[in-house]
Amino acid sequence: MTDDPGESAVLGIEIDTTTAHPARVYDYWLGGKTNFAADRTAAEQSIAANPDIVPAVRANRAFLGRAVRELVAAGVDQFLDVGTGIPTEGNTHEVAQAAAPHARVVYVDNDPIVLAHAHALLKGSPQGRTGFISGDLRRADAFLRAAAVTLDFARPVGVMLVATLQYIGDDDDPYSVVAQLMAAVSSGSHLVISHPAADIGADKVATSMRRYNERAAVAATPRSHAAVTRFFDGLELLEPGVVQLPQWRPDPDTRSTGPLPMWCGAGRKR
Repeated sequence: MTDDPGESAVLGIEIDTTTAHPARVYDYWLGGKTNFAADRTAAEQSIAANPDIVPAVRANRAFLGRAVRELVAAGVDQFLDVGTGIPTEGNTHEVAQAAAPHARVVYVDNDPIVLAHAHALLKGSPQGRTGFISGDLRRADAFLRAAAVTLDFARPVGVMLVATLQYIGDDDDPYSVVAQLMAAVSSGSHLVISHPAADIGADKVATSMRRYNERAAVAATPRSHAAVTRFFDGLELLEPGVVQLPQWRPDPDTRSTGPLPMWCGAGRKR
């Protein structure tokens, strides 16, 4: 994507190109092209403070794929992916429908550019269904009602909050947000989370987050292992618990790395 504001007219939406936005910064870290100068500046400033960001976001993408495959193997064939980000390789519906072609996936994001590209690029299997909703995690009631058009909440759902909850500050009580989502789904549903760590390379993470937040439309908050584990309160935490990205159920393709500043895990609703 160029920095020409005319891109807004092409997509039929208004895009703020003057501040960094999470989905576009993440897209840049993954090597994508759906980003603007403000996003690239925030991304590069963050990398300069913490070079582990790039391997972490790529390991995060691999974790998403492993988690979806594990849930499908456990019998979950419906997914609610909140804060999905700009489409790239290995999206939730691609992984799920490769294993279970009938799987249904609903994506939720509050960035208009994500939804514009999602409608154009995210195509599901003929047997399954893939939906897209504009929604904010802080106001889950609205998008849960919309998601019920595609998903059957009387059956297990995989709730995907992958690199999302850092954008819900403590003042907005992210634990209540997660509890509301899990209250809406049936027994046998799963919660999948990854989250920037405040206690792995703490100084680098703090500096990186500060530089990002100075330039971003939405501030990010790293959290400790204990704080991330708390999101799974009341759920059956799957083995190996809340761990660093490459340590969660690695497969033969999982790359062994040094410490990466993100925690991840999955839990099952009893």
